[in-house]
Formats: sequence, structure tokens, C-alpha cells
Amino acid sequence: MSRSHHMKRLNAPRPLRLHRKEHVWTVRAAPGPHRLDQSIPLGIIIRDYLNLCDTLKEVKRVLSEGEILVDAKIRKDYKFPVGLMDVISIPKMKKHYRMLYDQRGKLTLVSISSADASWKLRRVESKSILKGKKTQLNFHDGNNMIVDKDEYATGDVLQISFTDTSIMKRFSKEKGVISLIIGGSHVGELATVQSIEVIASSSHNLAVMKGENEFTTIEPYVFPVGKTKPVIAIPEVIIQ
Repeated sequence: MSRSHHMKRLNAPRPLRLHRKEHVWTVRAAPGPHRLDQSIPLGIIIRDYLNLCDTLKEVKRVLSEGEILVDAKIRKDYKFPVGLMDVISIPKMKKHYRMLYDQRGKLTLVSISSADASWKLRRVESKSILKGKKTQLNFHDGNNMIVDKDEYATGDVLQISFTDTSIMKRFSKEKGVISLIIGGSHVGELATVQSIEVIASSSHNLAVMKGENEFTTIEPYVFPVGKTKPVIAIPEVIIQ
């Protein structure tokens, strides 16, 4: 096999859940919408997470037949990187999953309904001004959207329909907004925004959050998911 497309399991990104010492090599995610350390190759999800196949050869056959969708698009590359908030659908089995962080910091799949699989939460990471005073929103998953009015802020999360790419809801980092923590010691927890402390330097702004207890985290770890209650189901807490 070509090792340039693989990586040693001991060096695999922390969010990837696999047996580190069972085999030497694992699949390396291809460049794509998510960073290497924040994604899982689609082939690993099909074989090791969903247990739909026993070998990568079987995985490649399933993908070549267009059986797997990611964000409502057929994906045939077993190295395609799947990351936070991505929606995996298997139409023939009528099964759908959303990728989220659990409270151990691992990327995990949460089973969702077909209705919930028709949309996705995307966070605005940056904005670009285009000709005609239009604005391009650049999202956390590598996608972008052009809007007529510059009414969205960096850090806003938009609930976007796969059917017509319309914006269903908007969640901003306002006081009381429910957010998923996607990094740090509180990763995987739901908490409400209490306040955002702006830091007048190159350092990240700080967010004061209220979950079971009050805590402070950096603003990039705050991913709004609802105004009064979360619009997504989160992974169950597994007590070890």
C-alpha cells in the first residue's frame, strides 16, 4: 500500500476514535473542508464507526455505488474528511447521522431523523465583500454563501437547508444563547453565554459560560446551537 495516503495510528489526531495499537497504519484524510486534526476519513467512519464493511475494499465498492451522502452530496472518496456538524446519510438504510464532539473530545456520530438530516449548522468564520456590495460568508466547513445584505457577524451560526440553501435560523453569541463547547476542558458540554470579554490584543476574546457551573473559555470554542434550547441532539455522556 502507499504509505503517503496513510498515517501511523499512534500519530492519528486525538478526535479520531480508534484502537491505536491494534494495527500500525490507518487512513489519512485527504485535504478538504476540515483540518486533518479535526476530521475523520469517510472510509474509517463506514468501516470502524458504523461497521457497515469489514475492509477498505468493501468500503470503496459501497462508495463507488453512490450509497453514502455527506451534507446531501454523494461522496466517493474514502479519504474525504468528515468533521463537526457534517451530516452523513445512507438513503437505502434510511439512516442519518450528525458529527459532533463528545465530552471526551472525540468526534462521534449522533443518529438523527430524516427531517434533521435536511439541514446543517454552519458557523461564519470570516466575510468577504464582493462587487455590487454583496457579502460572501465563509463557513467553518469550507463552504461559503453569498448574501445581499451584510447583516451577519463573524461567529454567527446559521441553520441552512440542503434543499434550497436558504437560511432557516440564525444564532448569535448573545447572552442566554445555548452553545456547544467544541474545545478545551469543557468540550462537548452545552452551556449558555453569559458575556463576551473583548481582549484588546491578538489573543482570543473570552466567553463566560454557564453550564452545570460557570466557567470561562475562549470565544472560538463557543458554537451557538439554539436560542432557548438546542436544535441538535448531543452525544450521550458515557461514564467510564
